[in-house]
Amino acid sequence: MSLLQVSGLVSGYAGSTVLHGVDLSAGTDGVVAVLGRNGVGKSTLVNTVMGLVRPSAGSVRIGGVEMAGRTPDAIARAGVGLVPQGRRVFAPLTVSEHLTIAARKGPWTRARVLDLLPRLGERLRHRGDQLSGGEQQMLAIARALLTNPRLLLLDEPSDGLAPVVVAQIADVLRQLAGDGIAIVLVEQDLRLALSVARRVAVMAKGRVALDTGVEEFRADPELARSLLGV
Repeated sequence: MSLLQVSGLVSGYAGSTVLHGVDLSAGTDGVVAVLGRNGVGKSTLVNTVMGLVRPSAGSVRIGGVEMAGRTPDAIARAGVGLVPQGRRVFAPLTVSEHLTIAARKGPWTRARVLDLLPRLGERLRHRGDQLSGGEQQMLAIARALLTNPRLLLLDEPSDGLAPVVVAQIADVLRQLAGDGIAIVLVEQDLRLALSVARRVAVMAKGRVALDTGVEEFRADPELARSLLGV
C-alpha cells in the first residue's frame, strides 16, 4: 500500500479553485517528482497535503488514515515533513537552535543529520540570515528530517541555487529514498527531478495529466514538450 494516497483532491484560495480532482500516490519505492508549468497547482498540492490549505473535496490518506482537512501539526505528527519553497529558515535563530526545536524522537538524530549534511556542523553557531542559499536549503532539509517523517514533501528545493548545490541536494535525496522515506519532489529543474525520481507526475490545469515511470517519460520527448514546454 502507498504511504500517501491522494484521491480527487480539490482545493484553492479565497474562493478560487486551483486543484480540480488530483490523484497521486507515493510510497517507499522511490521518489515521485511532480512536474508542470508555473501556476498548475504543484505548490498548492503540497500545501494541501500538509494541511496549510484546506481542501474542499477529496481524500488525503497517510498510511491509510484520512488526514484531509486536519491541521498542519496533526499531519506532522502523522509523519509528514515539509521542506517549503524558499527555505523559510528563521533569520535570528542559529543552526543549532533550528535543529533543537525541530527534533523529535526517532532514528533521525542531530548526529545523523550532521553526518548527512556535514556543512551544517561547521555552521552551528551561525544565524539563519548568515547562511548562503545552499546552506539554508540544507538546514530546511535537516529541520524536516529531525521531525522523523515517514513522508517528505519538498517544494522547489533547487530554486535559486548553484548547480554544485543542486547536485548535493540530488545526492541527499537519493540517500533518503534509499533509507525508505517516501518522497514527493515538486521541481522545475527537470534534470534534478529525472536524476532522482522513479516516477513522474505531470500536472496541467490543476490535475495530474500524466503519471508514469521516468524511463517511459524520457522515451517520449514530444509528450514532455507538450506538457512542460521544454
